[in-house]
Amino acid sequence: MGFSMSKLWSLVSRGGEPELRIMMLSLDAAGKTTILYRLQLGEAITTIPTIGFNVETVKYKNLSFCIWDVGGGDKIRVLWRHYFKGVVALIFVVDVKDRERVYEAKEELRRLLAEEETFDTKILLMMANKQDLPGGMSTGELIEIFKLDEIAKTRVWHVQPCCALTGEGLEQGMAWLAETYAAQKWRLIK
Repeated sequence: MGFSMSKLWSLVSRGGEPELRIMMLSLDAAGKTTILYRLQLGEAITTIPTIGFNVETVKYKNLSFCIWDVGGGDKIRVLWRHYFKGVVALIFVVDVKDRERVYEAKEELRRLLAEEETFDTKILLMMANKQDLPGGMSTGELIEIFKLDEIAKTRVWHVQPCCALTGEGLEQGMAWLAETYAAQKWRLIK
């Protein structure tokens, strides 16, 4: 009870909304860092593979999102679960052109959502990146392949087509995230 009241007081004393902690994860080369900096700076920048993590604050309307972009290389994925304390939402980025590794991405997401450390993270936004390239998977294909109705059944989820380079779809994804948080926020405060 005391912990809940202190979180609520923190909201009131800062005049409204807290900085929301968001995890952004994916396999390597899916576009996480490009999405992060497109959201923050409004333009595409040249990135290099993330070895550790990037943390940036992204403002969207009246909300501040503290987004943690954690590297997606196979050696760092075992550490993902350790970053989830206080996380309200997960953005999982999928490269829609990478048909060879989509089942690996599915398995990583399934494993992550089953971890005890992620149980309190009730919002899942899947960013279906690289929509500008021909032959990519549709949102319907991703929902079916990932079996989101099964693996994310205790979460509110959405698949947003996007292109990190042009920014297409990113605004809609952030709008969904903000609206979903607003609808769920009193359930998320513990």
